[in-house]
Amino acid sequence: MGQSSLNLPRIVLHDIWQHKWVLLLSIIVMINAVAVVYTSHVSRKLTSQWDQLLQQQDSLDIEWRNLLLEEQSQSEHSRVTRIATKELNMSRPLPKEEVIIRAQ
Repeated sequence: MGQSSLNLPRIVLHDIWQHKWVLLLSIIVMINAVAVVYTSHVSRKLTSQWDQLLQQQDSLDIEWRNLLLEEQSQSEHSRVTRIATKELNMSRPLPKEEVIIRAQ
């Protein structure tokens, strides 16, 4: 009995060596499983980042539209005329006061 327990590691190694293809395939399956888990993790992370970027794009689009509306309202002719006459004391020149300059 003492001798058989000493040979146990040798017996196990001999058995593994006889079934080396099964061991190799088992290792490959484990590596493949880890790769699938890692790929799924990276894919979910990238999908989450993509969703955040889409939300940011929507937010920036809304801000851009609001800025365009503000620009249009700020550049209306009536508003510019009102500010020029009331705040800056400007007036439209008379036709005899106009000077035409031609560039050649």
